[in-house]
Amino acid sequence: MTFQLMMAVGAAVIGSVQFGYNTGVINAPQKIIESFYNDTWYDRYSEYIPKASLTTLWSISVAIFSVGGIFGSFSVGLFVNRLGRRNSMLIANILAFLAAAFMGFSKMASSWEMLIIGRFIIGLYSGLSTGFVPMYVGEIAPTSLRGALGTLHQLGVVIGILVAQIFGIESIMGTPTLWPLLLGFTFIPAVMQCALLPFCPESPRYLLINQNEENKAKSVLKKLRGTDDVGADMQEMREESRQMMREKKVTILELFRSPLYRQPLLVAVMLQLSQQLSGINAVFYYSTTIFEKAGVSKPVYATIGAGVVNVAFTVVSLFVVERAGRRSLHLVGLMGMAVSAVLMTIAMALLDQLKWMSYVSIVAIFSFVAFFEIGPGPIPWFIVAELFSQGPRPSAIAVAGFSNWLANFIVGMCFQYVEQLTGPYVFIIFTVLLLFFFVFTYFKVPETKGRTFDEISAGFRQNAGKYATDEANTLGADSQL
Repeated sequence: MTFQLMMAVGAAVIGSVQFGYNTGVINAPQKIIESFYNDTWYDRYSEYIPKASLTTLWSISVAIFSVGGIFGSFSVGLFVNRLGRRNSMLIANILAFLAAAFMGFSKMASSWEMLIIGRFIIGLYSGLSTGFVPMYVGEIAPTSLRGALGTLHQLGVVIGILVAQIFGIESIMGTPTLWPLLLGFTFIPAVMQCALLPFCPESPRYLLINQNEENKAKSVLKKLRGTDDVGADMQEMREESRQMMREKKVTILELFRSPLYRQPLLVAVMLQLSQQLSGINAVFYYSTTIFEKAGVSKPVYATIGAGVVNVAFTVVSLFVVERAGRRSLHLVGLMGMAVSAVLMTIAMALLDQLKWMSYVSIVAIFSFVAFFEIGPGPIPWFIVAELFSQGPRPSAIAVAGFSNWLANFIVGMCFQYVEQLTGPYVFIIFTVLLLFFFVFTYFKVPETKGRTFDEISAGFRQNAGKYATDEANTLGADSQL
């Protein structure tokens, strides 16, 4: 660890904090913002908004963030290959400033439409950021620290969620007058990142492999590593560059067509789905409501408690990921979440008969969040960058990010309606999905701990070659028959 490396990673992770903040910020002031919608509707149409319309409008306000994320994540490759990793992060802050203006002035303009547009724009920023940050961090980190530093993206996300939850309480900014400031607060991290990023280096991998600037890449590596002995890193990048010349730049369509990328792409997409369809965002978006139904007298403080657990266990993951490995932690996290979801369902179902079940539901939610941060929270973000070499990496991260945000949107948009239909049994759906992802991870996901990008790619190439040989043998046998 060097100062230059820590500064570069820290500046990048501010984008992750933004993503987390805007994931959690909409939760605590839900009732206040719904009142704003109601009052605005009354001022325009001389009647209050129907309850069904209010539910729909609120679901759109929550889920439009994910729609922006979908578009943003799919655009990652357009930026990083042309502008570089660092400059892409810098320019994306224009969206953060724009979003802050729309959301911050929405009440003054008596326009809930401005709030929704602002949520869409900050979703665009977050979609780009969830591609830029893991890619940049993965490319500047030494192999031995790649997992630990990759976890910092998720740590930034959960810190952002926690800050949003704390600022959202009534005694700080969760009030009828200050909630626009709460939503517009997103401009402060943008200012910080714009101030720091110009002093951070470009990714040496991008400089060498994409720009063919070997001397500049070597100079950057020396600063990042704090030593002149960067021969091993340079050799690894040269090898990756030669491999990339053989495989050329890969578009999203080519990624789907080529059997060489089929298996790593499936693994990348399934890991992203395992994160979002685990049910964690149902807890993040609607935890205050869930705690209310559990009979908690001050649900907002229970939500903040879940945020503290969130941060604490992300830190735990940070320290154990290089020892335990990615695959092992992901398996432990998925199974732990499945058990917690069953416990949560039982507690919610028996709440009317046994009042003390409210405490069980709190413990279940806290353990659900804790197990999420052990594996399914941090690992899918950085393992995608590990599964692909430089050529297909931007396209692969775009596809994986799209999958993540699409699943995020589905959960954000549909959870309220599904919960109304299923009641306390809503988390059984997530339990089934968690068990499915556990089985998939056990049989299909390789361990990437301690392996270089080229070694990981070579493993998939070997599997693809074996698959092609088996397929050819099968076809040959069929033709003889």
